[in-house]
Amino acid sequence: MPMIGAEERAAVDRVLASGMLVQGREVAVFEQEFSALVDDRPCVAVNAGTSALHLGLLAAGVGPGDEVIVPSFTFAATANSVALTGATPVFADIEPDHFCLAPAAVEAAVTARTVGIMPVHLYGHPADLTALTRLADRYGLALFEDACQAHLARWAGRPVGAFGTFGAFSFYPTKNMTTGEGGMVVCADEDLARTVRLLRNQGMERRYENELVGFNARMTDVAAAIGRVQLARIEGWTKQRRANAAYLDAQLAGVAGLVTPRVAGDAEHVYHQYTVRLPDRDGVQARLAQAGVGTGVYYPIPNHRLPSFAEASGRDLDLPETERASREVISLPVHPGLSDRDLAQVVAEVTGAVSG
Repeated sequence: MPMIGAEERAAVDRVLASGMLVQGREVAVFEQEFSALVDDRPCVAVNAGTSALHLGLLAAGVGPGDEVIVPSFTFAATANSVALTGATPVFADIEPDHFCLAPAAVEAAVTARTVGIMPVHLYGHPADLTALTRLADRYGLALFEDACQAHLARWAGRPVGAFGTFGAFSFYPTKNMTTGEGGMVVCADEDLARTVRLLRNQGMERRYENELVGFNARMTDVAAAIGRVQLARIEGWTKQRRANAAYLDAQLAGVAGLVTPRVAGDAEHVYHQYTVRLPDRDGVQARLAQAGVGTGVYYPIPNHRLPSFAEASGRDLDLPETERASREVISLPVHPGLSDRDLAQVVAEVTGAVSG
Protein backbone atom coordinates (compact mmCIF):
# COMPACT_ATOMS: atom_id res chain seq x y z
CA MET A 1 0.00 0.00 0.00
CA PRO A 2 1.49 3.41 -0.94
CA MET A 3 2.32 5.81 1.87
CA ILE A 4 0.17 8.83 1.01
CA GLY A 5 -0.42 11.59 3.53
CA ALA A 6 -1.70 15.12 3.97
CA GLU A 7 1.22 16.69 2.09
CA GLU A 8 0.50 14.67 -1.05
CA ARG A 9 -3.18 15.58 -0.86
CA ALA A 10 -2.31 19.26 -0.42
CA ALA A 11 0.02 19.10 -3.42
CA VAL A 12 -2.74 17.59 -5.56
CA ASP A 13 -5.19 20.29 -4.44
CA ARG A 14 -2.63 22.97 -5.35
CA VAL A 15 -2.31 21.59 -8.87
CA LEU A 16 -6.06 21.24 -9.33
CA ALA A 17 -6.55 24.84 -8.24
CA SER A 18 -3.91 26.03 -10.72
CA GLY A 19 -5.72 24.63 -13.75
CA MET A 20 -2.41 23.39 -15.22
CA LEU A 21 -2.88 19.63 -15.11
CA VAL A 22 -0.55 18.11 -17.72
CA GLN A 23 3.19 18.57 -18.24
CA GLY A 24 3.47 21.99 -16.71
CA ARG A 25 5.70 23.46 -14.03
CA GLU A 26 5.29 20.56 -11.58
CA VAL A 27 6.62 18.06 -14.12
CA ALA A 28 9.59 20.26 -15.01
CA VAL A 29 10.54 20.79 -11.36
CA PHE A 30 10.06 17.10 -10.55
CA GLU A 31 12.48 16.22 -13.38
CA GLN A 32 15.05 18.68 -12.00
CA GLU A 33 14.69 17.39 -8.45
CA PHE A 34 14.94 13.75 -9.51
CA SER A 35 18.07 14.58 -11.53
CA ALA A 36 19.87 15.38 -8.27
CA LEU A 37 19.55 11.69 -7.31
CA VAL A 38 21.21 10.41 -10.51
CA ASP A 39 24.43 12.43 -10.91
CA ASP A 40 22.52 15.41 -12.36
CA ARG A 41 21.75 13.56 -15.58
CA PRO A 42 18.89 14.99 -17.69
CA CYS A 43 15.57 13.39 -16.72
CA VAL A 44 12.32 13.07 -18.66
CA ALA A 45 9.11 12.21 -16.79
CA VAL A 46 6.60 9.93 -18.51
CA ASN A 47 3.33 8.20 -17.70
CA ALA A 48 4.69 4.78 -16.62
CA GLY A 49 7.85 2.80 -15.98
CA THR A 50 7.17 0.68 -19.06
CA SER A 51 6.97 3.85 -21.15
CA ALA A 52 10.32 4.92 -19.69
CA LEU A 53 11.90 1.68 -20.91
CA HIS A 54 10.14 1.74 -24.29
CA LEU A 55 10.85 5.38 -25.13
CA GLY A 56 14.43 5.10 -23.90
CA LEU A 57 15.06 2.18 -26.24
CA LEU A 58 13.44 3.96 -29.20
CA ALA A 59 15.43 7.13 -28.52
CA ALA A 60 18.61 5.02 -28.42
CA GLY A 61 17.80 3.71 -31.91
CA VAL A 62 16.80 0.14 -30.99
CA GLY A 63 14.50 -1.41 -33.58
CA PRO A 64 13.69 -4.34 -35.88
CA GLY A 65 16.57 -6.73 -36.46
CA ASP A 66 18.26 -5.82 -33.17
CA GLU A 67 18.66 -8.00 -30.08
CA VAL A 68 18.79 -6.80 -26.48
CA ILE A 69 19.89 -9.19 -23.72
CA VAL A 70 17.51 -9.20 -20.76
CA PRO A 71 16.82 -11.37 -17.71
CA SER A 72 13.88 -13.76 -17.81
CA PHE A 73 13.48 -13.56 -14.04
CA THR A 74 11.68 -10.22 -13.72
CA PHE A 75 8.38 -8.58 -14.60
CA ALA A 76 7.45 -8.89 -18.28
CA ALA A 77 7.65 -5.12 -18.84
CA THR A 78 11.41 -5.39 -19.41
CA ALA A 79 11.12 -7.80 -22.33
CA ASN A 80 7.88 -6.17 -23.49
CA SER A 81 9.63 -2.83 -23.93
CA VAL A 82 12.23 -4.44 -26.19
CA ALA A 83 9.61 -6.30 -28.23
CA LEU A 84 7.54 -3.12 -28.65
CA THR A 85 10.44 -1.51 -30.53
CA GLY A 86 10.41 -4.41 -33.01
CA ALA A 87 13.66 -5.76 -31.57
CA THR A 88 14.07 -9.22 -29.99
CA PRO A 89 14.58 -9.75 -26.26
CA VAL A 90 17.22 -12.43 -25.71
CA PHE A 91 16.90 -14.07 -22.31
CA ALA A 92 19.99 -14.77 -20.21
CA ASP A 93 20.28 -16.47 -16.83
CA ILE A 94 20.71 -14.79 -13.46
CA GLU A 95 23.33 -15.29 -10.77
CA PRO A 96 21.97 -17.09 -7.69
CA ASP A 97 22.90 -14.67 -4.92
CA HIS A 98 21.23 -11.43 -6.02
CA PHE A 99 18.81 -12.55 -8.79
CA CYS A 100 20.35 -10.18 -11.37
CA LEU A 101 21.81 -10.89 -14.82
CA ALA A 102 24.87 -13.16 -14.66
CA PRO A 103 27.70 -11.53 -16.66
CA ALA A 104 28.93 -14.91 -17.97
CA ALA A 105 25.44 -15.74 -19.23
CA VAL A 106 25.20 -12.35 -20.89
CA GLU A 107 28.50 -12.86 -22.71
CA ALA A 108 27.35 -16.27 -23.94
CA ALA A 109 24.19 -14.68 -25.38
CA VAL A 110 25.94 -12.02 -27.49
CA THR A 111 25.46 -12.39 -31.25
CA ALA A 112 26.15 -10.27 -34.29
CA ARG A 113 22.67 -8.74 -33.85
CA THR A 114 23.11 -7.77 -30.21
CA VAL A 115 22.97 -3.99 -29.68
CA GLY A 116 22.49 -3.74 -25.93
CA ILE A 117 22.28 -5.25 -22.47
CA MET A 118 19.37 -4.41 -20.17
CA PRO A 119 20.04 -5.47 -16.58
CA VAL A 120 17.24 -5.22 -14.00
CA HIS A 121 18.21 -4.09 -10.51
CA LEU A 122 15.83 -6.65 -9.11
CA TYR A 123 14.17 -6.23 -5.73
CA GLY A 124 16.28 -3.08 -5.23
CA HIS A 125 19.69 -4.82 -5.50
CA PRO A 126 21.95 -3.45 -8.27
CA ALA A 127 23.15 -5.77 -11.00
CA ASP A 128 26.93 -6.12 -11.37
CA LEU A 129 27.43 -2.90 -13.30
CA THR A 130 31.21 -3.19 -13.22
CA ALA A 131 31.22 -6.49 -15.11
CA LEU A 132 28.30 -5.56 -17.37
CA THR A 133 29.85 -2.22 -18.34
CA ARG A 134 33.08 -4.04 -19.13
CA LEU A 135 31.18 -6.48 -21.35
CA ALA A 136 29.31 -3.69 -23.10
CA ASP A 137 32.57 -1.90 -23.85
CA ARG A 138 34.26 -5.10 -25.05
CA TYR A 139 31.53 -5.89 -27.57
CA GLY A 140 30.53 -2.35 -28.49
CA LEU A 141 27.10 -2.62 -26.90
CA ALA A 142 24.86 -0.11 -25.16
CA LEU A 143 23.87 -0.53 -21.52
CA PHE A 144 20.22 0.18 -20.69
CA GLU A 145 19.32 0.08 -16.97
CA ASP A 146 15.95 -1.11 -15.75
CA ALA A 147 16.06 0.60 -12.37
CA CYS A 148 12.28 0.51 -11.86
CA GLN A 149 12.65 -1.17 -8.45
CA ALA A 150 15.82 0.54 -7.31
CA HIS A 151 15.33 4.20 -6.35
CA LEU A 152 18.44 5.38 -4.41
CA ALA A 153 20.32 2.08 -4.91
CA ARG A 154 24.01 2.50 -5.67
CA TRP A 155 26.81 0.44 -7.18
CA ALA A 156 30.44 1.22 -6.30
CA GLY A 157 29.28 4.53 -4.86
CA ARG A 158 27.36 5.67 -7.95
CA PRO A 159 23.57 5.79 -8.24
CA VAL A 160 21.95 3.17 -10.44
CA GLY A 161 20.30 4.69 -13.48
CA ALA A 162 23.39 6.82 -14.12
CA PHE A 163 25.64 4.17 -15.70
CA GLY A 164 24.16 3.41 -19.11
CA THR A 165 22.76 5.12 -22.17
CA PHE A 166 19.61 5.54 -20.11
CA GLY A 167 18.08 4.33 -16.88
CA ALA A 168 14.36 3.82 -16.33
CA PHE A 169 12.51 4.25 -13.04
CA SER A 170 8.90 3.43 -12.16
CA PHE A 171 6.57 5.27 -9.78
CA TYR A 172 3.86 2.61 -9.69
CA PRO A 173 2.02 2.55 -6.32
CA THR A 174 3.96 -0.49 -5.04
CA LYS A 175 7.39 1.05 -5.67
CA ASN A 176 9.57 2.64 -2.98
CA MET A 177 8.11 5.99 -4.02
CA THR A 178 5.07 6.72 -6.15
CA THR A 179 3.37 9.34 -8.27
CA GLY A 180 0.21 7.22 -8.47
CA GLU A 181 1.51 6.02 -11.83
CA GLY A 182 4.51 7.27 -13.77
CA GLY A 183 8.09 6.77 -14.84
CA MET A 184 11.36 8.61 -15.41
CA VAL A 185 13.95 8.26 -18.16
CA VAL A 186 17.43 9.22 -16.96
CA CYS A 187 19.47 10.08 -20.05
CA ALA A 188 23.21 10.07 -20.69
CA ASP A 189 23.05 13.37 -22.57
CA GLU A 190 20.72 16.16 -23.67
CA ASP A 191 20.39 14.86 -27.24
CA LEU A 192 18.87 11.62 -26.00
CA ALA A 193 16.67 13.51 -23.54
CA ARG A 194 15.31 15.72 -26.32
CA THR A 195 14.40 12.67 -28.39
CA VAL A 196 12.59 11.13 -25.40
CA ARG A 197 10.70 14.40 -24.88
CA LEU A 198 9.60 14.32 -28.51
CA LEU A 199 8.53 10.69 -28.27
CA ARG A 200 6.43 11.28 -25.13
CA ASN A 201 4.54 14.21 -26.71
CA GLN A 202 3.38 13.12 -30.18
CA GLY A 203 6.78 14.01 -31.65
CA MET A 204 6.41 17.70 -30.79
CA GLU A 205 8.59 20.14 -28.93
CA ARG A 206 6.57 23.09 -30.26
CA ARG A 207 2.85 22.70 -30.76
CA TYR A 208 1.83 21.37 -34.19
CA GLU A 209 5.46 21.10 -35.33
CA ASN A 210 5.69 17.30 -35.19
CA GLU A 211 9.26 16.22 -35.86
CA LEU A 212 8.75 12.46 -35.61
CA VAL A 213 6.06 9.88 -34.92
CA GLY A 214 5.51 9.89 -31.17
CA PHE A 215 3.21 8.82 -28.38
CA ASN A 216 1.06 10.38 -25.71
CA ALA A 217 3.19 9.31 -22.75
CA ARG A 218 3.06 12.54 -20.77
CA MET A 219 3.14 12.71 -16.99
CA THR A 220 0.39 14.78 -15.39
CA ASP A 221 1.17 17.63 -13.04
CA VAL A 222 -0.99 15.88 -10.43
CA ALA A 223 1.36 12.88 -10.57
CA ALA A 224 4.48 15.06 -10.50
CA ALA A 225 3.21 16.99 -7.47
CA ILE A 226 2.76 13.71 -5.57
CA GLY A 227 6.22 12.64 -6.70
CA ARG A 228 7.85 15.81 -5.42
CA VAL A 229 6.47 15.20 -1.94
CA GLN A 230 7.56 11.58 -2.05
CA LEU A 231 11.07 12.58 -3.16
CA ALA A 232 11.46 14.50 0.08
CA ARG A 233 10.60 11.34 2.02
CA ILE A 234 12.32 8.55 0.14
CA GLU A 235 15.68 8.90 1.87
CA GLY A 236 14.06 8.36 5.27
CA TRP A 237 11.91 5.53 3.95
CA THR A 238 14.98 3.85 2.45
CA LYS A 239 16.84 4.11 5.74
CA GLN A 240 13.88 2.42 7.46
CA ARG A 241 13.69 -0.33 4.83
CA ARG A 242 17.37 -1.08 5.41
CA ALA A 243 16.86 -1.13 9.18
CA ASN A 244 13.90 -3.49 8.80
CA ALA A 245 15.95 -5.73 6.51
CA ALA A 246 18.84 -5.79 8.97
CA TYR A 247 16.45 -6.90 11.73
CA LEU A 248 15.03 -9.66 9.56
CA ASP A 249 18.55 -10.75 8.56
CA ALA A 250 19.59 -11.09 12.19
CA GLN A 251 16.43 -12.81 13.39
CA LEU A 252 16.03 -15.23 10.49
CA ALA A 253 19.69 -16.17 10.08
CA GLY A 254 19.31 -19.40 12.04
CA VAL A 255 16.11 -20.67 10.43
CA ALA A 256 17.00 -23.95 8.75
CA GLY A 257 16.37 -24.01 5.00
CA LEU A 258 15.75 -20.27 4.70
CA VAL A 259 18.29 -18.14 2.79
CA THR A 260 18.15 -14.43 3.58
CA PRO A 261 19.03 -11.81 0.94
CA ARG A 262 22.70 -11.46 0.11
CA VAL A 263 24.25 -8.10 -0.73
CA ALA A 264 27.26 -7.72 -3.04
CA GLY A 265 30.26 -5.82 -1.74
CA ASP A 266 29.79 -2.93 -4.18
CA ALA A 267 26.00 -2.79 -3.78
CA GLU A 268 23.78 -0.55 -1.70
CA HIS A 269 20.46 -2.41 -1.56
CA VAL A 270 17.19 -0.48 -1.13
CA TYR A 271 14.98 -3.51 -0.40
CA HIS A 272 12.08 -2.86 -2.70
CA GLN A 273 11.42 -6.46 -1.69
CA TYR A 274 12.97 -8.56 1.07
CA THR A 275 13.26 -11.81 -0.86
CA VAL A 276 14.32 -15.12 0.67
CA ARG A 277 14.70 -18.63 -0.70
CA LEU A 278 12.74 -21.58 0.65
CA PRO A 279 12.60 -25.14 -0.71
CA ASP A 280 8.96 -25.43 0.48
CA ARG A 281 8.01 -21.95 -0.71
CA ASP A 282 4.37 -22.66 -1.54
CA GLY A 283 3.68 -24.51 1.69
CA VAL A 284 5.25 -21.77 3.78
CA GLN A 285 3.31 -19.09 1.92
CA ALA A 286 0.04 -20.91 2.61
CA ARG A 287 0.84 -21.24 6.31
CA LEU A 288 1.79 -17.55 6.54
CA ALA A 289 -1.44 -16.53 4.84
CA GLN A 290 -3.38 -18.47 7.46
CA ALA A 291 -1.40 -16.61 10.15
CA GLY A 292 -2.24 -13.23 8.59
CA VAL A 293 1.22 -12.42 7.26
CA GLY A 294 1.17 -11.08 3.72
CA THR A 295 3.85 -12.28 1.31
CA GLY A 296 4.51 -12.09 -2.42
CA VAL A 297 6.05 -14.34 -5.05
CA TYR A 298 7.92 -12.35 -7.69
CA TYR A 299 8.14 -14.01 -10.28
CA PRO A 300 6.65 -17.51 -10.50
CA ILE A 301 6.68 -17.77 -14.31
CA PRO A 302 9.94 -16.79 -16.02
CA ASN A 303 9.45 -14.56 -19.05
CA HIS A 304 10.88 -17.10 -21.49
CA ARG A 305 8.03 -19.48 -20.58
CA LEU A 306 5.26 -16.92 -21.09
CA PRO A 307 3.06 -17.47 -24.16
CA SER A 308 3.89 -13.95 -25.34
CA PHE A 309 7.58 -14.87 -25.73
CA ALA A 310 7.36 -18.54 -26.72
CA GLU A 311 8.18 -17.83 -30.36
CA ALA A 312 11.03 -15.45 -29.60
CA SER A 313 12.79 -17.57 -26.99
CA GLY A 314 11.64 -21.14 -27.28
CA ARG A 315 10.36 -22.73 -24.09
CA ASP A 316 13.24 -25.20 -23.95
CA LEU A 317 15.74 -22.42 -23.20
CA ASP A 318 18.12 -23.60 -20.48
CA LEU A 319 18.12 -21.05 -17.64
CA PRO A 320 18.63 -23.18 -14.53
CA GLU A 321 19.11 -20.40 -11.97
CA THR A 322 16.07 -18.58 -13.30
CA GLU A 323 13.96 -21.72 -13.00
CA ARG A 324 15.22 -22.44 -9.49
CA ALA A 325 14.54 -18.91 -8.29
CA SER A 326 11.01 -19.01 -9.70
CA ARG A 327 10.32 -22.08 -7.54
CA GLU A 328 12.00 -20.90 -4.33
CA VAL A 329 11.66 -17.15 -3.81
CA ILE A 330 9.19 -15.47 -1.49
CA SER A 331 9.15 -11.83 -0.40
CA LEU A 332 8.44 -10.92 3.22
CA PRO A 333 7.16 -7.57 4.55
CA VAL A 334 9.90 -4.94 4.77
CA HIS A 335 8.13 -1.65 4.01
CA PRO A 336 8.81 1.42 6.19
CA GLY A 337 5.32 1.39 7.71
CA LEU A 338 6.07 -1.72 9.78
CA SER A 339 6.25 -1.30 13.55
CA ASP A 340 8.67 -3.19 15.81
CA ARG A 341 5.73 -5.37 16.84
CA ASP A 342 4.91 -6.09 13.19
CA LEU A 343 8.47 -7.15 12.48
CA ALA A 344 8.58 -9.41 15.53
CA GLN A 345 5.35 -11.05 14.42
CA VAL A 346 6.75 -11.62 10.92
CA VAL A 347 9.82 -13.32 12.40
CA ALA A 348 7.77 -15.49 14.75
CA GLU A 349 5.30 -16.57 12.07
CA VAL A 350 7.98 -17.22 9.44
CA THR A 351 10.00 -19.30 11.90
CA GLY A 352 6.94 -21.35 12.79
CA ALA A 353 5.79 -21.72 9.18
CA VAL A 354 9.20 -22.94 8.00
CA SER A 355 9.56 -25.45 10.82
CA GLY A 356 5.92 -26.55 10.50
